[in-house]
Amino acid sequence: MALVPVDKKDKKYPWNIKDTNKPRSKLPAISKTPTVDYNTLQWLCSIRGHASRDNPMSSMEAHQMFMENYHKMFVPEPKKIGFPVHTEKRAVAGKSSTQSESAHATVGRTTEDEKRPGRKDNPQEEFTHNIKDYLPLLHKERKSEDPEAIRTENMKTLRRVLRKLPFERTATDNDKIFSILKTFHFFADNISNSVLKELCVVAQLESWKETDFTVFGNTGLHMVLRGKVAPLTEPYVYTGLEDDELDLRSPTPLLEDTDTVLEVGDCFGTLQKIEGKEASTRLLSVKTVDANCEFLKISVSDYARVIEQIRQREQTEKLNLLLSCQQYGLWPRQPLIQVANLIEWISYPPNTVIVSEGYKAPFIGFIKSGECHVLRQVDVLHTLCNGKKEKRTKQVVMGKLGPSDSFAEISLLLEEPITCSIVTATDVSMGVVRPERIRDLDEVTIQLFKQCNTRTFGNLTKEDIQNEYMQQEQKRAWNEFKHGMVVDVINAQGIRPGYGKWAK
Repeated sequence: MALVPVDKKDKKYPWNIKDTNKPRSKLPAISKTPTVDYNTLQWLCSIRGHASRDNPMSSMEAHQMFMENYHKMFVPEPKKIGFPVHTEKRAVAGKSSTQSESAHATVGRTTEDEKRPGRKDNPQEEFTHNIKDYLPLLHKERKSEDPEAIRTENMKTLRRVLRKLPFERTATDNDKIFSILKTFHFFADNISNSVLKELCVVAQLESWKETDFTVFGNTGLHMVLRGKVAPLTEPYVYTGLEDDELDLRSPTPLLEDTDTVLEVGDCFGTLQKIEGKEASTRLLSVKTVDANCEFLKISVSDYARVIEQIRQREQTEKLNLLLSCQQYGLWPRQPLIQVANLIEWISYPPNTVIVSEGYKAPFIGFIKSGECHVLRQVDVLHTLCNGKKEKRTKQVVMGKLGPSDSFAEISLLLEEPITCSIVTATDVSMGVVRPERIRDLDEVTIQLFKQCNTRTFGNLTKEDIQNEYMQQEQKRAWNEFKHGMVVDVINAQGIRPGYGKWAK
């Protein structure tokens, strides 16, 4: 038997065979894998008539039974005990309807609506290679820079959010209303941001479907969101400021001929209740020009309630600040309330000199947050380059003031210079009492101030200040000596931080 030589040639591959085990692209991850009931799965696989090694084709009855029962192999989520959550019910209903539609589509004929590709709600949650899933997100991020288009979009957003009742709106909805109202000059010029943010919670939507209908402005502040109105009196808006005069004649004089028309974004009415006038008075009232007019309304009662809540909150915060200071913890409540009514809030950035030693303090301070350094002056001898010595004045940090600390009570009450300088080390927020407001206090409260307080760091002697200065100078000299020695050792061996292999 002869052997026939056969030329075996190595199989050539168009790519590196070692790289075939590595995926060429990132595959979408499987999220929310359902739990499988293996007993049901075993029953489905044991249905007679399925395709097998001996029988390559499945019977129609076996296929029909499998398609009707295959979803039973997924274990349903356990029911939660307690009150039902309607959002979860809607989500479960949506999933079940989707599963039933997919099962019907597998068994029956596909309709034209089912052939349309489904749109993903949030393409960021699931990774996909289809660019069509990301195009809607790109279009949503496009914003117009046209002021008129932005104004129109803001009005649509306001009307959509205000259709919800105040107790139905979320914090996100209220923040959206606040961010839009800040862009209008009337709210930015007449209402502070803290008050406006609270008023956005109680704002409501008011609509009038008929024309030539009188809207009374004395019931609250209105802003036109849709349509046009014509004012019946002049002025048609009252802010309550000192320079804002209001004609309170009775009966209210009406405008006979006026070309003034209030459009979208204009305001009329008042936030403060006008004493001596009924809610149905024609003062500050307007007449609808178009049908289906819509207004943002902040009623007078809601404004008064919000202002009272803010005042009580600030009063409680000031009382808590006073009670946190040790020397005021045992004061009677009446003097504490008197002092709290005089406190104003003020903030300082770091490295700000609040008061200088040897000068009268500008106010009494109660630190709410932050930290201040207390400095005292000391006379030292300084050696010049030519060997001569001269006397210089330097400042030494003798202590710190933090939250629940106060200063300058004695300096302001006795009208004497303060004994130390106070400089902010961090951002500091404090309550202050001005000198002109101290005159409103009675004699008993002033005596309590004098008895419960001492001069700020006024018990330090010159010897104490000299010793503290010497310790700080020795510590500074020792740190400089250590740093110089470390630098000399590093440079002696040719090691230069930041160069060569020591570069970061």
